Amino acid sequence: MVVVVGVCGSGKTELVRRLRLRGIDARVVAQEHSEVRTLWRHLGTPDAVVYLSASTRTVQRRGRSTLSVAILSEQRRRLADARRTATVRIRTDEATPEVVEARVIACLDGVLATRIHQPK
Repeated sequence: MVVVVGVCGSGKTELVRRLRLRGIDARVVAQEHSEVRTLWRHLGTPDAVVYLSASTRTVQRRGRSTLSVAILSEQRRRLADARRTATVRIRTDEATPEVVEARVIACLDGVLATRIHQPK
């Protein structure tokens, strides 16, 4: 299983959708909304943790205009444990969903070699 964490608007839902289409058991963990530092571990021990980051400007541009710098700073604080232990960290500011997916697949290829199924 791959868990995907990151601030609101970083691209978690889209990445998980894309990974699932490849046959990868991927889940969004809403760690940014929880005070439980290890929430991402509560689904069991993941094979990999993907941490997506995005700047405040990017998050607001992606339709989250009500999220202030303070709220996003708090989300980043809550994500510190997941970020520190992440298998993959990707900044999504300038990356398209396709690029993020390709980077994650490339990074996880060895970790999930037997679980990645390329679409036919």
